[in-house]
Amino acid sequence: MSNMTRRDCGKGLAGLAALASVATKSRAQESAIPPQGIGHRFRHLSYSDIGGRPDSVQVMLNRRHLYVGHMFSNGVTILDASDPRNLKPAGFFTGGDYTRTHHLQVSGDLLLLANGANIVAMQSYDNIRGYFENALADSITNRKKFRSGLSIHDISKPAQMREIAFLEMPGLGVNRLWWSGGRYAAVAAHFDGFTDHFLCMVDLQNIAKPEIVGRWWMPGMNRAAGEPSTLPAGRRVALHHMITAGNRGYGAWRDGGFTVHDLSDPTNPKLISHINWCPPFPGGTHTPLPLPGRKLAVVADEANAEKCAKGTFCTFIVDLRAEENPVTIATLPAPQERDFCGVGVFGPHNLHENRPGTFRSEETIFATYNVAGVRVFNIKDAFAPKEIGYWTPPPPKKLIDPRPNVGLAAKSADILVTTDGLVYVTDWNAGLNVLQYEG
Repeated sequence: MSNMTRRDCGKGLAGLAALASVATKSRAQESAIPPQGIGHRFRHLSYSDIGGRPDSVQVMLNRRHLYVGHMFSNGVTILDASDPRNLKPAGFFTGGDYTRTHHLQVSGDLLLLANGANIVAMQSYDNIRGYFENALADSITNRKKFRSGLSIHDISKPAQMREIAFLEMPGLGVNRLWWSGGRYAAVAAHFDGFTDHFLCMVDLQNIAKPEIVGRWWMPGMNRAAGEPSTLPAGRRVALHHMITAGNRGYGAWRDGGFTVHDLSDPTNPKLISHINWCPPFPGGTHTPLPLPGRKLAVVADEANAEKCAKGTFCTFIVDLRAEENPVTIATLPAPQERDFCGVGVFGPHNLHENRPGTFRSEETIFATYNVAGVRVFNIKDAFAPKEIGYWTPPPPKKLIDPRPNVGLAAKSADILVTTDGLVYVTDWNAGLNVLQYEG
């Protein structure tokens, strides 16, 4: 393991003290992992292979039904979650072959769905790093026909997704979006002529005719306009997604860092500040969770290399009291109960995003850590966050990811926590687990 990999994100940013030595489990110990995984303050309730499509990413809950976006299976599965101990497939929607619909948002009886290129099916990278270290526009080597844009669905009948509108976006499509109700959605979309995903503000006042009314991108992303890029090889600047709070937007730009925007006029998003810790950290900024009551943000960098090959990816706490000058003040502690670098991807992926109608807290943070499963942190003291609970999943029985040189390991991806402590956890390879948090 590299020196960088052994550094503890939880020891603060000044120096990153090395982890205490972590004992590696023996093979006998590994084989003893129960099928429901290992947890502290968690109780495993159930597992679903999602109707035979276990590749799962974002999950939303509405009317006691789960809507699960897929990474490789070109669609969304609907699960009846009336009994969380016995999830039942209830429906499936697809945008068509080669159309990835892995991210979605729900409010009321409406669902907004990202439609874009199934990149994995159209590129020839021999490992997961290829996607993260190249501009999206350079990723496709075997282009096929797919849908590109934002679809809107009526889900008042939970087992059905009745499409009522489609906003076409000529390009490689939508990655992720944020919409919790209201007039505007913040969408990360790619358009022809650009290197990668950037911010599109979509007006939903007429739900049957959504309209892009505002755009913002990093300098160097508009190739069609001749904007020069200064990115070094292996770096990718792209909006993963933006989360809004009031008239502020908080953006995660992969290797481009973290931004704060004034969205008072959605037709003209204005940059307030920009901070980037890549380098020296490896980048991959993924989830920007604002905590507006405390003038903080928790910002997770997505680990995107097998066996810790790029070092330690961290989740940062950012002080936003002076939003024009954001400052990193701490990092969440890295899981320590064993060495997770032996197989698969280790490090942050996503955060529970404090959606309306779900568990909401500015002190308790739920996160997914790929092979290290689910982690819960108390950040009451923002300068000294503590891990207070965890659940590590068992390894999957088979690999769904079709790319070569990908290890057979758990890959906890997205997480949704309800007000009564139910935790829905997806996995790119291994379906969906339901947990009860008992902290």
